[in-house]
Amino acid sequence: MQDASVGIIGTGWVGTSVAISTLHASAARRLLLHDQRESVAEGEAMDLSHGSSFYPRAEVAHASIEELQGTGVLVVAAGRGGAADETRLQLLQSNARIIAELGHRFSEYQGIVVIVTNPVDVLTRVFHEASGLPAERVIGTGTTLDTARLRDTLGRELGVDPRSVHAQVIGEHGDSEVCVWSGAAVGGRPIRSWPGWTAAREDRIALEVREAAYRIIERKGATNHAIGLVTADLIRGMLRDERRVLTVSRVQNGPFGIDGVALSLPTVVGMTGADEVVEPELDDDELARLQRSAEVLASAFASVGPNV
Repeated sequence: MQDASVGIIGTGWVGTSVAISTLHASAARRLLLHDQRESVAEGEAMDLSHGSSFYPRAEVAHASIEELQGTGVLVVAAGRGGAADETRLQLLQSNARIIAELGHRFSEYQGIVVIVTNPVDVLTRVFHEASGLPAERVIGTGTTLDTARLRDTLGRELGVDPRSVHAQVIGEHGDSEVCVWSGAAVGGRPIRSWPGWTAAREDRIALEVREAAYRIIERKGATNHAIGLVTADLIRGMLRDERRVLTVSRVQNGPFGIDGVALSLPTVVGMTGADEVVEPELDDDELARLQRSAEVLASAFASVGPNV
């Protein structure tokens, strides 16, 4: 890892939310913004700089692609956002070419790349293959947001702080994602032993988590604040080498028999990237659904064709 500098490509809804969350989290000493609309990136940098009295000291500026090459973390938030009636995988053809081009341009990059653009799992693999960078240094935000949504929902259901809920979503950041109910717990007590807990309750909550983005997009046109917070938290943890276990996406190399597909599993994340996957204990149904999720993502990547 180089220094505590962060570059963001794409200053739309998501990129700007990542930027302001990164500043408030004190995750970067230097924040560089880039967009193909140069004036927009420059304007966002100016606007954020004017608020410097209200976040920990950091330099904010717009930058060229070449200037981003020396950053410690590169966040890719470029591309088109999804519509309310559109799945993340339907975005693939629109965004794969953009991400592949960026991958080629950052083939010599020495820091860690964080992919936020959807469909994040397939595009993580696209960037990895186009750049040739090691899998542990090309990370998708994956199901970190879904996991946060699950914990928030369970916190409200059970009347506890979401930070006291230990539950994870793995697999695709999308319709084939898997809530790991068999390992979910609060205060060491399994969720499934909670008074009044039922399988129907699991199904309802899983659906709410899975469809959360669609419901937000229907109302405001995009999701941006929560993913901004999630990404800033990930950046801070990497630059501080906290080695936290997070459900990030990366190209997998063997866990659960999954090889060459990018999807989310609990992974130790630090200053060298996502370098140690922790295989959770899954019941038979969860394992089958995870493997199905891998198949969905492999098929989606195959459909990209010459874009990579």
